[in-house]
Amino acid sequence: MSYLEVTKDVYKEAALTPDVGLCCTTTPIWQFPGLSIPTIMQEMNYGCGSTVHPRDLVNNPKILYVGVGGGMELLQFAYFSRQKNGVIGIDVVDEMLEASRKNFKIAEEQNDWFQSDFVNLKKGDALHLPVEDESIDVAAQNCLFNIFKMEELKQALQEMYRVLKPHGRLVMSDPICEQAMNDTLREDERLRALCLSGSIPLNDYVKLLTDVGFGTIEIRAKRPYRLLSPDHYPTDELIFIESVEVCAIKDPMPSDGPCVFTGKTAIYYGDEDFLDDKKGHVLLQNQPLAVCDKTANALAQLNRKDLYITGSTFHYDGGGCC
Repeated sequence: MSYLEVTKDVYKEAALTPDVGLCCTTTPIWQFPGLSIPTIMQEMNYGCGSTVHPRDLVNNPKILYVGVGGGMELLQFAYFSRQKNGVIGIDVVDEMLEASRKNFKIAEEQNDWFQSDFVNLKKGDALHLPVEDESIDVAAQNCLFNIFKMEELKQALQEMYRVLKPHGRLVMSDPICEQAMNDTLREDERLRALCLSGSIPLNDYVKLLTDVGFGTIEIRAKRPYRLLSPDHYPTDELIFIESVEVCAIKDPMPSDGPCVFTGKTAIYYGDEDFLDDKKGHVLLQNQPLAVCDKTANALAQLNRKDLYITGSTFHYDGGGCC
């Protein structure tokens, strides 16, 4: 049985019998005025973070969500796109699609603004999305792509890039791991399906996105996720896994490479009112400015004693310049 078939079986079981412990995250569930999330949806929240960010969801966007889970994030997305078929949900597991349909009926009873036809559920997989080219404003996946092995992961990212409109956003949450994992862990198909042994380093994750063509990358959050210990897993050392929330924007690729925001900030504290680096970056006196890693490196090359550049916080929430 292939690892993709094992994954289908794991999530078929999770659809038929909700598994609260399947995934866990320290990310609070978004709460919005007038939004009530059914308990069953929260129990079937099989993600490692959140892909719902209000600043992405303006002007009734067309939204694609791959890997529907219990429908919670689909409901949250529909809150911002209250139109028939405003949100498309794709899943390869029939039982998960059916569970989401049932959960949406409960959501209708608890939310007078919500209609089930706001969400169009379709059977399909991330490698062959049943969606037209450049038709989506915001695409999202939560704790799915880390399951894929490298060739399938590249194909899934290419599919997301294909369906996004220019300047569209791919919002993702996945486990990452900076440590090397042994072959036994990597080849354990059930551990891969459980979002553990497929985790890769953050820089590799970002490079996969930029290789596809995304010109702007935002690292929005990074949090502890799991610890694999020798007492419970086939490893001789503790392995620390984090979850990361990333937004990849389908901007044109700059001639000098992608703009990757990892939460760095530049602060000019000299005697003048501002610092102009003559390359499009103006820093007001003692006013923090969010900068991408590329700009942070360029500013550091100025070797100024009145310029302070922070390290990466891995929490970027907009603003600044690149």
